[in-house]
Amino acid sequence: MAADSPLSPGAATAEPAGIDARVGAALSRVIDPEIRKPITELGMVAGVHTGNGHTTVDLLLTIAGCPAARQIERDVLETAESVAGAGHVTVSVGVMTREQRRTMTEKLRGGAAARTTQFGAGSLTRVYLVTSGKGGVGKSTITANLAVALAGRGLKVGVVDADVYGFSIPGLLGLVTPGVDGAKGTAVKPTRVGDMILPPINYDVKVISIGMFVEDGGVAVAWRGPMLHRTITQFLTEVYFGDLDVLLLDLPPGTGDVAISIGQLLPQAEVIVVTTPQPAAADIAERSGVVARQTGQTIFGVIENMSGALQPDGSLLELFGAGGGAEVARRLSAGQDTPVPLLASVPLSVPLRTGGDDGRPVVLSDPLDPAALAIDAVAERLFSRARGLSGRSLGVSLK
Repeated sequence: MAADSPLSPGAATAEPAGIDARVGAALSRVIDPEIRKPITELGMVAGVHTGNGHTTVDLLLTIAGCPAARQIERDVLETAESVAGAGHVTVSVGVMTREQRRTMTEKLRGGAAARTTQFGAGSLTRVYLVTSGKGGVGKSTITANLAVALAGRGLKVGVVDADVYGFSIPGLLGLVTPGVDGAKGTAVKPTRVGDMILPPINYDVKVISIGMFVEDGGVAVAWRGPMLHRTITQFLTEVYFGDLDVLLLDLPPGTGDVAISIGQLLPQAEVIVVTTPQPAAADIAERSGVVARQTGQTIFGVIENMSGALQPDGSLLELFGAGGGAEVARRLSAGQDTPVPLLASVPLSVPLRTGGDDGRPVVLSDPLDPAALAIDAVAERLFSRARGLSGRSLGVSLK
């Protein structure tokens, strides 16, 4: 055996050619679970170096105490070992500097300032405002189920819970940490990276809600108009949703400050009005649509919730009356070039209610339930027009 042979006793172990480059290339497959982009694009891989048969990956987390730290470290180790061999990799974990975080956030925003919404002119994201004339009609439940049904079709979906006083989206989408000894759970907290907020994700839906920022989910929010406007503006500017196909906003009932603020921020968003079958509810639901039009928004359609439920004997239980959804659609169509359609009549459903209580939307927990089928049909209609150049300039103003 030659004295300079790599197998000679005491000789340095020769490294496979290009192993560092191959490990680095493999790490591009590791996706940050919060930002949903490769860690190599985010600048989280500071270096890869190999010596004496062992490879070290220098990993930089975005912040100290990153909630996804363990998952990222595990994914990096498994990916690197798939190239360098099991037991031949060490992951050295550090934290980004302030300057590195700033560079990353600016890159994610496309170089835009923190106060610029990602849903401005040129955005291809379809934005839908789910609204109602009054509370208690199931508007948030419809929003949550639509979001999950769209995500299940492979779309990138985000939800803004703009119902500041009556936030319920975190619970409906299972983004609540269980309470201890029967205590009420609290909404999952978002991660903050510099001046950028990363929305929690469940069922492949990115979600932001004021309920994620209060210490106790049961605390009442008592804010006046300016504070409400500032909160909604922050949700649309500081929360990083990435490149969404669809953004759903769950608005508070009525025509108050939040509806007006969103009308100013997203004047070309499309509105889905949720009402009940009661004819008396038509007057109230119609008002939310009229206010939307006054701010330049268009009405995509009406959803009637709590419609008649088919009974075992074949009869229809119309607990809340009939015809309210069709009447709202008729009134909102008056004087319009394009009629406003009744998108669906969602029947009364126990699985729909229990799914909301359990944080598992009925479109997943019981997809053959009549309510799930009705909501899924609306999702299919939205899916067919998810992205397009027509009408995509949202004309956002942050004044």
